Amino acid sequence: MKKAWVQSPFLKACRLEKAPYTPVWLMRQAGRYMKEYRAIRDRVPFLALCKNPDLVTEVTVNAQEKIGADAAIIFSDILLIVEPLGLKLNYLKGDGPSISAVKTAGDVEALSEADPKKSLSFVYRAIRQTRGALKAGIPLIGFAGAPFTLASYMIEGGSSDSFVKTRKFMRTDGAVWKILMEKITAATILHLEAQIEAGVQAVQLFDSWVGCLSVEEYKKYALPFSKKVIKGLKNQVPVIHFGTNTGHFLEEFACAGSEVVGVDHRIELDDAWKRIGHKKAIQGNLDPRALLKNIKTIKKHVRKILDSVKERPGHIFNLGHGVLPETPVENVIALVEIVHEYKIE
Repeated sequence: MKKAWVQSPFLKACRLEKAPYTPVWLMRQAGRYMKEYRAIRDRVPFLALCKNPDLVTEVTVNAQEKIGADAAIIFSDILLIVEPLGLKLNYLKGDGPSISAVKTAGDVEALSEADPKKSLSFVYRAIRQTRGALKAGIPLIGFAGAPFTLASYMIEGGSSDSFVKTRKFMRTDGAVWKILMEKITAATILHLEAQIEAGVQAVQLFDSWVGCLSVEEYKKYALPFSKKVIKGLKNQVPVIHFGTNTGHFLEEFACAGSEVVGVDHRIELDDAWKRIGHKKAIQGNLDPRALLKNIKTIKKHVRKILDSVKERPGHIFNLGHGVLPETPVENVIALVEIVHEYKIE
């Protein structure tokens, strides 16, 4: 018997099939723009929330139902995988993630052979619970960080604006870089496979920082490992490959093997689709700052994107990045309604 979510607008779009309307979900769908989430975070630290399956289910389901999104994305964090690799992870109030940085070849050699099925079992339990709590026709999305983005966090010891340490590391010793990326790649495949086994209907690979690379750097230092992750998923579900600032190597980025390519707001969506080819689905790409404006202006921005692709099958509406914390929740609800109600005039 086919599961109800198989014919959902979201999965139809992933398969390049015509849907009754353009499906929409949002990165950081559950976040600080929602008062219910803020209430939980006022009493529970971020990592503790990620590791509590009951709370993960609560915030994931509440966000999807509140805004009426066509898919839910499991509440988690791409950096959880660094702990099975043997690194310490903390979130400092107001300062983002802090990781015990990888600085030398010895540090790379010392990384553990990750077994996320054991060390990240709370993620998979949360997925099973969330799948059971969602409405039957709503797909659940799992995710992981792409190898380059994870490596950059591990080398920088947290967030970075310049990625100087990362770029120096990868250029200094290509053999050590390859060992690091292979270890991350193997762990990421296991993590995504476990999420699929637990019950997600699609996965997204976040390469949030890869846009700092040149075309040649991307092809040499990042693309082979993203390809390996996507190809390595045995229990196949649609894969969304998302990156920011990828406009200068978008064609190469689209070659990683995903069914759906996610693009940020720095490129026109119809131009991006022409460049990657219409045999792939595409996801995006409203500037998150547009949601800080009034409803009339939001509608104008949304219609411009939707007009540009003319209801072509295979478009999943999303933001160019995550929902900003200061976004009014009523604007997010209105956005979903505007997308669902869209018709070419």
